[in-house]
Amino acid sequence: MDHSGLGYHETMDTHEMINFKTVCLMKSKMMQGICFDNDLKALMQKDVQQSVKAIKELKELYAKARTH
Repeated sequence: MDHSGLGYHETMDTHEMINFKTVCLMKSKMMQGICFDNDLKALMQKDVQQSVKAIKELKELYAKARTH
């Protein structure tokens, strides 16, 4: 039995995490445009950078996913 890929439940969990991080990324990017506080903008920019990194890592895991 091959144990190198993700299980079906792990595939689904990874997919859900990618979706969640994508929504967080979009929200932070949109909120930066209407925010007037520079400290808050900087915090949202940091969140954007961390979200991009997390999505990249999750996509690498998702490449090992079982799809059938």
